[in-house]
Amino acid sequence: MKQLFEIDLKDYNETDTVFYRPSARAIIIKGDKIALVYSNKEKYYKFPGGGIHNDEYKKAALIREVREEVGFVVVKESIREFGSVLRRQKSTVKEGEIFEQVNYYFFCDVLDEEVSQELDAYEDEAGFELRIVDIDEAIAVNAVYSSDDLFNDVMIKREKRVLELIRQEWQTHCLRQ
Repeated sequence: MKQLFEIDLKDYNETDTVFYRPSARAIIIKGDKIALVYSNKEKYYKFPGGGIHNDEYKKAALIREVREEVGFVVVKESIREFGSVLRRQKSTVKEGEIFEQVNYYFFCDVLDEEVSQELDAYEDEAGFELRIVDIDEAIAVNAVYSSDDLFNDVMIKREKRVLELIRQEWQTHCLRQ
């Protein structure tokens, strides 16, 4: 999968241990809008998706995470690569540790039917809900997002940049038709 960009805060020591947490994230286009997770508490948009378990394939994690976070059933045959983003920064959880994450982004289609969300406690606390929005609205909301929590701040800057890349590809594709 091609790397879209890299975020490396270089705020850690090279001798620190590395905690590796890959993730799979869904790009779901619905007409001229995009399906995203909205945090009612923090007021940001993120792509549906999350951590890949050690024994799990990327696409299986994508299917599981989309079902859990937004209640959509992914059409497995529709999954296609968009790109990845590497993120490295000092861990906000453990001293002397680097948080490293490769985020794998996939376009996919979903069935029209929805199932119930199965949110983790932190997702429920953040007020995660599915929203199908104009991509420019999501970019604008994330552009003004700011947090004292560096972890969230970096995540939302990443999501904004990926949204901008999708918009650029979308515009290029639309111009060709």
